[in-house]
Amino acid sequence: MKHYKKLAAGVLGIELFFIMAANVFYYMAAVTREPRIERAQEKTDTIYKIIYTQTDYGTWIFMDIVLGIMFLLSVFFVCYVGEKVIRPFQNMQNLTEELAKGNLSTPIKAEKSRFFGRFLWGMDMLRDTLESNRKKELELQKEKKTLVLSLTHDINTPLSAIRLYTRALAEGLYTEEDKHMEAYRGIEKNVTDIEEYVNEITVASREDFLYLTVNLTEVYLSDVIEAIRKLYMDKFGSLHTVFEMEPYTDCLLKGDADRLIEVMQNLLENALKYGDGKRIIVSFSEEEDCRLITVTNSGCTLKQEELVNIFDSFYRGSNAEAANGSGLGLYISRQLMHKMDGEVYAEIRDDDFCATVVVRKA
Repeated sequence: MKHYKKLAAGVLGIELFFIMAANVFYYMAAVTREPRIERAQEKTDTIYKIIYTQTDYGTWIFMDIVLGIMFLLSVFFVCYVGEKVIRPFQNMQNLTEELAKGNLSTPIKAEKSRFFGRFLWGMDMLRDTLESNRKKELELQKEKKTLVLSLTHDINTPLSAIRLYTRALAEGLYTEEDKHMEAYRGIEKNVTDIEEYVNEITVASREDFLYLTVNLTEVYLSDVIEAIRKLYMDKFGSLHTVFEMEPYTDCLLKGDADRLIEVMQNLLENALKYGDGKRIIVSFSEEEDCRLITVTNSGCTLKQEELVNIFDSFYRGSNAEAANGSGLGLYISRQLMHKMDGEVYAEIRDDDFCATVVVRKA
């Protein structure tokens, strides 16, 4: 703010200097004017006229009034920018740095500013969401560790029993056939118990770990499609990728607008990343009470037998070796669509990969 005050004072000082210079110039021009002599011939006599030029004070006053109004407007503009733009901006200059450091507990002070009020409100929502997600992540980690410790303890019991049975068999402690069969059945039972515990660990690891939330409302198809068009039309154009959107009839859908856009973004990013980059088409169709949106990209190299796995978490196909990614895009898309009572599936048609989003009509 100090730098801005110095800059504003300098600008206003320069403006005052020009106002003073204009007045001095006008004054000097008025003072230095000398009377002029004109010669007039009237029949036989020659008459000389001395003409005195008077200063035009009206014009001078008008000039000062205009310059004064301009100066006052400049003062108002400088004060307005300082109060409404510079000061709020200075107050939030450390905002992103604090968020990066993980300081999420302190709410962001709202500003009654038409320029930054909504931005600060959005940043506070982001801070609140990050803090909530961090708490959920800590709770999840605690639950996972508790589960692992509990299952580890439970697994030790059948393992100890198996160890005793095998040691007894190895040392020949069981001489009768019935005892042998009893030991074998005991080992089989404990192996079954261990398999059950392992299955519990597998199921726990596949549980939803992203805490995906959906605000289920009604949204127009055109709102989603136009948002996607704005996001990708220029991007694909700069990459020389043919991007086409077939004509569609607008309708009201059941879902979350932001989440539907997120799903479409995931499909389009995959189309660009794993296709040949030549052509991407978005088409539309209807099936009963659902609207189908299909993203088709050319140059599919995914194997047909891999289709059943591409929606699993962290799964990456054989065509993903040269592309960066986490293997979560399609998994997240399916989870979101399930929460919106919809679906997403994929198929391969000739050399094209087609991913279809199924959204229910409202």
